[in-house]
Amino acid sequence: MAKLFPKEHIIGFLSSIALTIAALMVLYLDVSFAVKMTILLVTAGLQASLQLILFMHIGESKEKGTLYTNIIYALFVAVVTIFGSLFVLVWDWY
Repeated sequence: MAKLFPKEHIIGFLSSIALTIAALMVLYLDVSFAVKMTILLVTAGLQASLQLILFMHIGESKEKGTLYTNIIYALFVAVVTIFGSLFVLVWDWY
């Protein structure tokens, strides 16, 4: 019966709740903008990793390498798109 109990999923769920609370605490902290953004980015990255690994079962597939390669490629495209938009729209580089 203990084998059927989803212990990892419950731990992951509670970790997600804790990371969400930590991100919400940024509203009440009296720290600089840079510290607030750092806390938000770290908690967002941890929560995204937690969701991918635990709840989307990315580590249980036989095609782990392909899935991780696709995620890295998607992150690369997102970063290029974000910084490309910032260069053109905010920093007037064209």
